[in-house]
Parts: sequence; C-alpha cells; structure tokens
Amino acid sequence: MVFKKIAKSILFAKIVIYSVQLYFDVLTQSIAASVHGRRAKSRVTSPESPKELQNIVVIGASFSGYHAAKLLTNSLPPNSPYQVVVVEPNSHFQFTWVLPRFCVVEGHEHKAFIPYGPYLKPAPKSMVRWIQDRVVSVSKESIRLQSSTEEIPYAFLIIATGSGAEDSLPSRVGAPGKPEGVERCRKMQMRIKESKRPLIVGGGAAGVELATDAKSLYPEKHVALVHSRPTVMQRFGSELQAAALEGLERLGVEVHLSERMVSEDVESGTVLLKSGKVLECDAVIHCTGQKPSSQLLSDLAPGSISESGHIRVKPTLQIADDSLPNVYIIGDVADTGTRNPNARSAMRQGQIAADNITRVTWGKKPSHHYKPWWGEAVIKLTLGLENSVTHFGDGKTELVFPGKETDPALMCDGTWRHMGVTPFEDSSWPQGESEGVGSSAKLEV
Repeated sequence: MVFKKIAKSILFAKIVIYSVQLYFDVLTQSIAASVHGRRAKSRVTSPESPKELQNIVVIGASFSGYHAAKLLTNSLPPNSPYQVVVVEPNSHFQFTWVLPRFCVVEGHEHKAFIPYGPYLKPAPKSMVRWIQDRVVSVSKESIRLQSSTEEIPYAFLIIATGSGAEDSLPSRVGAPGKPEGVERCRKMQMRIKESKRPLIVGGGAAGVELATDAKSLYPEKHVALVHSRPTVMQRFGSELQAAALEGLERLGVEVHLSERMVSEDVESGTVLLKSGKVLECDAVIHCTGQKPSSQLLSDLAPGSISESGHIRVKPTLQIADDSLPNVYIIGDVADTGTRNPNARSAMRQGQIAADNITRVTWGKKPSHHYKPWWGEAVIKLTLGLENSVTHFGDGKTELVFPGKETDPALMCDGTWRHMGVTPFEDSSWPQGESEGVGSSAKLEV
C-alpha cells in the first residue's frame, strides 16, 4: 500500500514536470518558427519576378490537420512561394467528444459543429485555399478531388484523414453538413427517448458515456450494455475500468461482458448473444470502435499500410516510404504507437509535421520527432449527467480523479473559443445553409 502511494505521487510529479516542459517546448518552437519566418521573408521572390505558388496540401481538418494548417499558414512569410490548400469534406469542425452526450440530451446538438476559418487567423487570406470536397486519389505529384475532379499538384502533402465508424453516431456524425448532422443527432435523441429498453453495443468510451447518460436522464428505462471484452474501457488501466463499471452499475445499467450480439429480431424485440442469452430491447445502438481511414494510399503505397489499417510513419511523421519524402501522416490514421489517440496527441503531431515541412522550405532537413507520451492518453469519462472520472496512467501506475459535471454541454464553449469562434455564434445556422460539397473558398481568416 505504501509503495502504491509513493508510485502515485511520483506519477503526479512526472505529469507536472512534463506539462511545464511541454509548455516551454511549444513556446520555443513557436518563437523559432516566427524568427525563421521573418528571415525567410527577405529571401522570397519579389513581386517583380513572381513564381507559381507551390501547394502544401492538407487532407482532413480535424484536430491534427487543422492545427497543422494553422501553424503552416502562420509560419510562412506573407510573400511565400507556398500556399496551404486544405481539403475537408465537412462544412464545420465536428467536435466528436461531445457526440455521445448530444445523442441523449436535447437542445445542444448544434454546439458540436464549429465554423471553420477563424482558427487560421492571422494568416493572410491569399495564403489559404479551403476546399470542401473529398479526395478520391493520391499520386506522387498530385491529388484528385471527387466532386470537381480537379487535380491539385503538391510540393508537400499531409494526410490527416483520421478514422471512421461504420455505424456513425454516437462516435462519428456520418454527414458532411451541419443541418444533416444536427438532424441525425436529434433522431438519435428521439430514438432513445421513445425506447423503453435500449441496448448499447460496445463498452468503450462512447458506449459507456451513452449508456450512463441515457440511464441518468431516463432512470425508468431498462438500459443494457453488451461488450465483447472482459472489461469495459479495455484500452485503459484496471482502476479506470473498475470506476467505469461501478458508474454503470450504480445507475442501474445492465452490463454483459465477454458477450457479442449475434442477431437481432426486430419483430419480437429481442437480440441473441453468443452465449445463447436472449435480451429484450426495442432499440440497438452500436458504439463499436473506429477504423483508420487509410484507403487513399492503397494504390500509391500499399506496403505502408499496417495490418490494423494504420499508415506506417517515420519518427519525423513522414510516411515510411523513402520514395515519398514529402508526404506526412498525422492523427488517428498514423501508426505512431499512441495508446489512446486524442486531440492532444493529434495536435502535437500536427505541430511536428508543420515544423518539419517549414524546415524543408528553408532548405533544411526535417529534424523534429514525434514520440508518444503516456501523459497524452489522459481521458475524462462522463458517467451520467452529473459525474465523471479523469484518468492518468503510464502502464504501471494510475491516477483516477472523480469529478462533478454541471454543464450539460460539457463546457464545449471552450473548444469554440480555442477555435477562434464566439460560442455559439454561427452565421450559417439556423437560417442559412452550408456550402455544398465541392465548393472552393477563401475562408474568413
């Protein structure tokens, strides 16, 4: 017991020390980028002898890609020969962490969709081209868009396509526009509200949060959760697993572990589990894991895709293919060894990729390396509308802090502010409609 307390104290001290070190590392790199940017400004082509702009293409604008685009646009000098081209299929930044809550609690679903653009300030408008579309193919020299079929050459390419869920909500929206995304959330809310015996399939974070929120908001419902592993939250330590299970059972959620749903009989309102158990239910909600969206490289670099579907990378976050030195992979799709990919690890990868590309534009070699750190795997898990736990773990020792929740929107206003947007102001909502897929625009940055 004494040893355990000492180990926890050491873990807490390591978290504090690393947080301070990380702050100074970020500050140092930001200063360096600014200094080199000013130096580069004096070397760029003058207006009298212009050259064609070279593209730094970023595919995907979730946390990693959006952050990389921000750093690139603010590191390159105003007259740089480079232009940052962001290709993103969604009209708004989709804050997926709040989706399980907004699939249950009504009246906040629009807050999961944050307008794109302001996060890139104060970059010059001429330095950014934003395209709402999908990329259908990638070659060694260019990308091809889906809707316009435009082919865009690139000097550098960042692939930040993330991961996707086959069953969409509550893990992913599954719709590019805000109106359709909000409507999908509302349909899920009504589905849960109108059910008497909802069954949640999957015991990861999304499944645990959805089940506890549903039972907390509607205590009269019979909520059940089926998970294929012996524990919920299996990617984390035993203390978080125990806290999550205790939170489920305290609310009265019926938990079935080491089970799989074999079939569903809609007419009889039952599902069959692999053990032979038959459960009554009138709504089945799948919260199973996501798969990396790496299919874009299946032709160009099939050998770089791992068995898990992730794209193998070098420590510099360049793709692990020497024939493609100008291609970088970041975020959930990258095979970085990150135990719990999240916004923190994604943004740090975005910073490293942006810094390395900036170095190459200065005529230097990429030298910044990404190394996964256990401290980035911290997770805050809600256990109903009023309770939560925050977990730190280094694989040997864990720290679990219980907490109380008072904001039904999970303080997502802070993310809006971080993105440079006033909560919850959106000129396209509710009266306006988002631009259609395939549009190309200079964002208001």
